Amino acid sequence: MNEMFKKRMTVDEFIPWAMAQPRGRYELCDGEILMMSPEKVVHVRAKVAAQAELAQAIERAGIGCEALGDGATIRVDERTAYEPDALVYCGPRLSGEEVEVTNPVIVVEVGSPRTSQIDTGMKFQGYFSLPSVRHYLIVDAEKRFIVHHARRADGQIVSASHADGVLLLDPPGIEVSVIAMLPRE
Repeated sequence: MNEMFKKRMTVDEFIPWAMAQPRGRYELCDGEILMMSPEKVVHVRAKVAAQAELAQAIERAGIGCEALGDGATIRVDERTAYEPDALVYCGPRLSGEEVEVTNPVIVVEVGSPRTSQIDTGMKFQGYFSLPSVRHYLIVDAEKRFIVHHARRADGQIVSASHADGVLLLDPPGIEVSVIAMLPRE
């Protein structure tokens, strides 16, 4: 095992380390490096579908936001950084050299039996600790539904499950099709 996996680190140490690895994907949770597992094709298809629908919704709405797929990093705190399956941020377009997205508005994770406790526990708490995050979507590709966690203007977080229909994600002011965010059967 790589010695770096034993060393606790900060996000500032982690990002250059992770980018220098010849293969594999990693997240940092409370200073501990977590290697991400290979994914089933249904998981990959769900990530692509979610990012594509978010990008199309932004284009339809004509707003100054961008949808990014898997790969961008969200710093939750000094010792925690996650790599969501898709996200939306608004404002000036990031340079191609950026690794971190500092002001995500929408965060998407495609769940799996192995990650469900993490997605609904640590990541839920971590993402909503960021003032910019207004929507956290957990896609269940196999059971074909989405759990939408939304922060209301008063700060309260409300959650609902959707198997079809349209989700209004405001801010930033987009509408997404639940079916379009799920991989085709």
